[in-house]
Amino acid sequence: MAEELKSLDELKSAVAATPAAVASAPREAQRDSLGRSYATGKRKDAVARVWVKPGSGKVVVNGKDIAQYFARPVLQMILRQPFEVAGVVGQYDVYATVAGGGLSGQAGAVKHGISKALQLHERASAPL
Repeated sequence: MAEELKSLDELKSAVAATPAAVASAPREAQRDSLGRSYATGKRKDAVARVWVKPGSGKVVVNGKDIAQYFARPVLQMILRQPFEVAGVVGQYDVYATVAGGGLSGQAGAVKHGISKALQLHERASAPL
């Protein structure tokens, strides 16, 4: 059985001794032949398939512009959050298909997919 740790100092030294977290390689970008990254996002009962590629910031959900599909400004704001956090507003085009759940869940699923696809599009210098 593993040894029992009785203080925070013992815990710190045990964690520092594990080389697995330190030795991971940088993550490689994953893109298809058209330069797109793909990810699946899920929220409640909604599932979104999302493709992200460099572009002008156009977002298409189920064949409709973002303002047509998600008419409420709050839902549009949810979809813009991953770009604002990453600091790449207006630099990527998004094509998404989403099914299941209500509009709020669908917006959350597309947001999740955008976040994952953005991570996959660019190579990270450090593991996430």
